[in-house]
Formats: sequence, structure tokens, C-alpha cells
Amino acid sequence: MVPRSDLASLLPDIEEASTRVGSNDALRLLQLYLSAWRESFNIADPAVLQLAVTHVHDLLALALGPTREAEEIANGRGLRAARLKAVKADIQSNLTARDLSVAAVARRQRISPRYIHMLFESEGVTFSEYVLTARLASARQTLSDPRQAHLSISAIAYASGFGDLSYFNRAFRRCYGATPSEVRRDPLV
Repeated sequence: MVPRSDLASLLPDIEEASTRVGSNDALRLLQLYLSAWRESFNIADPAVLQLAVTHVHDLLALALGPTREAEEIANGRGLRAARLKAVKADIQSNLTARDLSVAAVARRQRISPRYIHMLFESEGVTFSEYVLTARLASARQTLSDPRQAHLSISAIAYASGFGDLSYFNRAFRRCYGATPSEVRRDPLV
């Protein structure tokens, strides 16, 4: 469904490329990338949409086995974006685990912990900051949900992956400028 002309710069001889076996990892990442977009393909910004299309083209070229030059280009664009998306999805899936670590994610994703750190550095955030922000967002969402009013704040903190209630309270207040109790009383705080 991708026009040949869109892949021409990455796969100059598309007929020959279609007979090569490219990276199975690239194919797996392409599937993950596409499934994430399938669930929430709501891109209003044309620049972001174009970037997503470029990433798909890069991953498709890597899966088909591009030329060396095209592989270098695709690795720098689409592969990095897809890996970061896969790492973030892994974190979200394991967010409540207290032992969530960069080493555990790296093992599951079959990449090095240093590479994960580099992916997050390119976004100006550390792995730990990303995990903390995601856990705090999860806790805030639960605190704001009237259907979860029966849960204690400590239960919500522990269920969000925090092992220390006082650390959770400090981090929550620093992030949102309000205590968990204040957010529970008024979700718009």
C-alpha cells in the first residue's frame, strides 16, 4: 500500500529489495509501530503525520533489506523512533511493577540499557524521569476517577508502582503543585 516512489530513495531497486531478507527486528518494530497508530491514529499536526509516514517508510525499507546508505538513514530516523515507542509501550505495560528498571526493559526489548538511555536523552528526559512521570500520571488519573474513591491514597500509590508513600507524596506535589488529597477532592486542581 506504500507507493513505490516513496521508497525509491531507500530502495533504489525495489524489485531486487523485495527478494532480500531484511531485519526481522525491523519487521517486529514496524508491526508494533503500526499497531500503536491503529489504536489512536489521530494526528492533527501535518508535520507529525509526515514524520510518522517517514518512520513507516524507514522501517519498511529496513524490513526489506535496504542498501547500506539507506540503512544508515533509516536507522537514524524510523528505527530509533520505533524502538523508543516500543520501549515506552513496555514501560506502560509494566508500570505497576516496583522492580521496573532499565535493565529489565532492555532485556525484554533485546537492546542494551545504554541504548535506552540514549533514546530518552534524545527527548531531553532520563529513563527514571519518564517512569516517574508515567506513574504519577497514572496515580493522578486514578485519584481523579470518582469510581475509584473507595481506594486509599496509599493503595493508589502502591498500585502505581511506588514503594514509598512519602516519596510518592513529595513527587506528586512537586509535579502537580497539589497533594494527592487535594486532587482527590478537586480533580481540576
